[in-house]
Amino acid sequence: MVVVRPFKAIRPEPNLADKVAELPYDVVESAEARSLAQGNPYSYFHIDKAEIDLPQSISPYDEAVYQKAAANLAAFLQQDWLKKDTQDNYYLYQLTMNGNSQTGLVACTSIDDYMQENIKKHEYTRHEKEVDRMNHIRSCDANTSPIFLSYRKNTGIQQLIKDWQDTHEAIYDFTSYYDVEHKVWLLDDPKVIEQLENAFASLDALYIADGHHRTESAVKVGLEKREEQTNSVESDYFLSILFPEEELVIKEYNRVLNVEIPEDFFSQLQESFIVEETSEKRPTSPAEIIMYLSGKWYQLRVKDNKIPSDPVDKLDVSLLQNLLIAPIFDIQDVRSDPRIDFVGGIYGPQKLEELVDSHNWTVAFSMYPTKMRDLLQVADAKEIMPPKSTWFEPKLLSGLFLHDLETK
Repeated sequence: MVVVRPFKAIRPEPNLADKVAELPYDVVESAEARSLAQGNPYSYFHIDKAEIDLPQSISPYDEAVYQKAAANLAAFLQQDWLKKDTQDNYYLYQLTMNGNSQTGLVACTSIDDYMQENIKKHEYTRHEKEVDRMNHIRSCDANTSPIFLSYRKNTGIQQLIKDWQDTHEAIYDFTSYYDVEHKVWLLDDPKVIEQLENAFASLDALYIADGHHRTESAVKVGLEKREEQTNSVESDYFLSILFPEEELVIKEYNRVLNVEIPEDFFSQLQESFIVEETSEKRPTSPAEIIMYLSGKWYQLRVKDNKIPSDPVDKLDVSLLQNLLIAPIFDIQDVRSDPRIDFVGGIYGPQKLEELVDSHNWTVAFSMYPTKMRDLLQVADAKEIMPPKSTWFEPKLLSGLFLHDLETK
């Protein structure tokens, strides 16, 4: 059983939604955010990456940045660029990219469900990233970015959502980054709200698709407020958008290495892989990796006896790491080793060619994308996926929904 509840969203006026909404804070560097927000006073980067309104020399983790974020949020509210709804609602958020649509329920989920592992994770988090978002939440007294959650197929939930979309007009409808269409519906009927609450209560679990640091930070701030006895009903919950797993698309997360290629490299590869030159630049099935080296593409097919049954070790990113990157190049910690970097699948194999041909990187690996069934299996097994295993597209925009913790 999981708790999913409506809330009073802080959100943009309809005529400003496309001007406010921005990419998530963690996929945009400060300099890029400053450039994107230039000339746009409504940009949510003024709140989510408030360092853009301070001297460029300032650290994005300076206390002044969090104070500026809170001040900017207060200014947005004062000028009615953002407004808080007066009753508890759900919201539906649909993203359409390349003809594929996914619709999520915007709601609040429980910190207790997370603590009790009813909201399941598949990644480790880094302390410094948690501290950043905790400071942001404390300063703004709000969940300022949504958590991207998923749930297993449930026809009852999907029918309720579809019926509402079919019979109501969207309150937001605009196209933004990468030609993604964003549509939002206000779901304010108490009867339908209750039906959805009950339907979600029948689920065994929710799953974090993306946003582990945001989740951990929101939960820790909520628990902190409980301990300090400054909590409210709202601070016991955090902002989430819940999508059915069958609608989600995970793109590949490719790798590039800057390493010395040993003379017997291909002989070493043949211990674990069947190696052939290819004209293909993307794998078409699991246990297949496409490598770009010295202007040529190679298919690396993992030998059957090298594929384990463990849900983590059998992932393609694990096979590459355990059979090639670690044993041949001695790159053990992919989080910190400067000889490896990661390229989201949205940039395509041409980006891998560009990086290697520039001679800044030696070899690139085009990966088969992790599937949602793999992610759910790993989370159910209470295991952790390797870093940079999933790249979700399209990205949920920030600034369309904030959740007031109501503790100030």
